[in-house]
Amino acid sequence: MDGMGRGAVEPPEYEVLWGEAVGSGQLAAAEAGYASAGPAERLLWERLSVFEGAFDRRAVEEVCGYGALVAADVGAVLERLAPLALLPVDDLFDGEDGGPRHWMPHAMRAVGARRLTARGDRWIVVLHHRRWCVKVARRAAEWWQRGRQLDARDLALRELPDLAAAMDPTTAQAEPGDETGASLEIAVSLWFLWVACGRITEGRTRLRHALALHQGPPPARALWLAAFLELESGRPEDADPLLVQAWASAVRDGDERCLGLLAHLRGAVALYQGRARAAAGEFREALEQIGDVPDFGPTREACWAALALCYSRTDPEAAQEALDQLELDGAGRRTWAGRDLFADAWADHARAELLAWDGERTRAAEHARRALREHLRLGSAVGASCAAELLAQMRLLDGRPDLAAHILGAVDLLRTSVFDTSYRPARYCTVARARSDDALRALLDDPELREAYEEGARKGLFALSRER
Repeated sequence: MDGMGRGAVEPPEYEVLWGEAVGSGQLAAAEAGYASAGPAERLLWERLSVFEGAFDRRAVEEVCGYGALVAADVGAVLERLAPLALLPVDDLFDGEDGGPRHWMPHAMRAVGARRLTARGDRWIVVLHHRRWCVKVARRAAEWWQRGRQLDARDLALRELPDLAAAMDPTTAQAEPGDETGASLEIAVSLWFLWVACGRITEGRTRLRHALALHQGPPPARALWLAAFLELESGRPEDADPLLVQAWASAVRDGDERCLGLLAHLRGAVALYQGRARAAAGEFREALEQIGDVPDFGPTREACWAALALCYSRTDPEAAQEALDQLELDGAGRRTWAGRDLFADAWADHARAELLAWDGERTRAAEHARRALREHLRLGSAVGASCAAELLAQMRLLDGRPDLAAHILGAVDLLRTSVFDTSYRPARYCTVARARSDDALRALLDDPELREAYEEGARKGLFALSRER
């Protein structure tokens, strides 16, 4: 389709499915394969056309295993169909064992979708697919809350093509407003993918689309997430009205956990704005309300880490007390380490601040580097930028201005590649960054400093995080 302008008519020998051009030869081969299949295989072929990405046997059973294809028979039909219509997928993600994963090429999907629509069954299969997506999102959220953060992220990314389709209310037969409940639930369940794993812009776009189509008062949890994503996008002023609406909705619905997470978010806004004392009060309120294992949103560990950040530059003793709580559960018992990798990364940031306060620059740099690597592993551009700028301060104090400039140049590249020009870092970051830039200008002339920033951008934070 290269060279075709907007509005041009597609050539008749092509069929366009989900933005992909399918050639007539491919369609003919797919039609021949369909014609050679048995009745059960044809029916499964048609139903599999609703999948946007790869799928395993368990997913096929849940989405396609009803009516003439009861779940108990789907596995055997899938095995017979695979050589005719499916490609094997080498799955790099770890997860629950659902057997080998398959993908249906676009020509095969086009043939299946056409027949499924002609049969009049497409929308019931789409509904089954949407309900399966809700279950996948819930499972990912539960894994995140119970300490399987990397598994949760990998599950969400693995199934994201299908989850993204289910988050769009306009892809169902019903009125879009009737389908926003499932769309919003999926988006909220995947809050960690948007916030902690760095897909802020994507989450914000998908959530706003579903909210715009929602009929009636928006759910409190969806408004909480909308406010959180505005803050993470560097727009705290846009988060404030959403926080007010979310609080009113949570009170109306009696959603105590959401009220606790709204307190956490108010604290995050205050910390972003440099109002550390107000932030600390909100985080303490959140700890009283969210429970030991909230079913969505930041954990208690994340609240304690945030509280430590509030005190890390003004009250080291209070900050250390907050960090000590990271290893305790609600009953005061020791828990296993590494339960919340996102919270651990911010806790390492706070520890680095405290160690720098005490003049232990080597240990402080190591904790800052550890925080940077954990944020990079999860995918958080916000956390990685903050940790990297703290690490740059440590390198400056160690008399290594070139390395400090490299790190800051890599931070600038990360921020410009992830955020738009309206993004503004948190105040506790901008103050420290300004000091680092001023110190570097005093040590390096303009060409040297510019070259050092560019060299750091070329290397990137992943490489720089390995340098000691």
